Amino acid sequence: MLKSFYNANVLEAGLDEVGRGCLAGPVVAAAVILPGDYTHPILNDSKQLSRAQRETLRIAIERDALAWAVAEVSHEDIDRINILKASFLAMHRAVDALTIRPEHLLVDGNRFVPYPMIPHTCIIKGDAHYLSIAAASVLAKTYRDDLMERLSAEFPAYGWAQNVGYPTPAHREAIRQLGPTKYHRMSFRLT
Repeated sequence: MLKSFYNANVLEAGLDEVGRGCLAGPVVAAAVILPGDYTHPILNDSKQLSRAQRETLRIAIERDALAWAVAEVSHEDIDRINILKASFLAMHRAVDALTIRPEHLLVDGNRFVPYPMIPHTCIIKGDAHYLSIAAASVLAKTYRDDLMERLSAEFPAYGWAQNVGYPTPAHREAIRQLGPTKYHRMSFRLT
């Protein structure tokens, strides 16, 4: 059972990102503030859920959260500043977009660039421990999957509707055969 909070006495936002290991498209982050007593029977790390479960949860999270936001950093910016910095920037942008200012950030992972004037705690595999981080993982994943599916209509040969930009053998083979698209991260090893 995932925990509702890290510190019950402050307003917490869970943060997570998706798409760091992809060869194409943006990195996407979400920030979610849930009610302190929030529970949901299937909310978990987005990687442990089916697509249908994530879509159901997306609706519930967007409805039930006190505040939520999704933000992205483009493939061009990833190439310019590197993927780690881009991941932190996406998380900062998600916090910037929240309609309620949190008092504490729960960050999935082991590193984070501090957000101005809001303390944070990094939680390794936090999306499998805290509801707010799991909720952020679901929103980031569903947003990015939808985006990559739309981009796949423009470049169907790369299989983004299935691989969402990750380096599958078929994706790498399409790059070898057709070259990179305008959405590929040129600073990554593509083939």
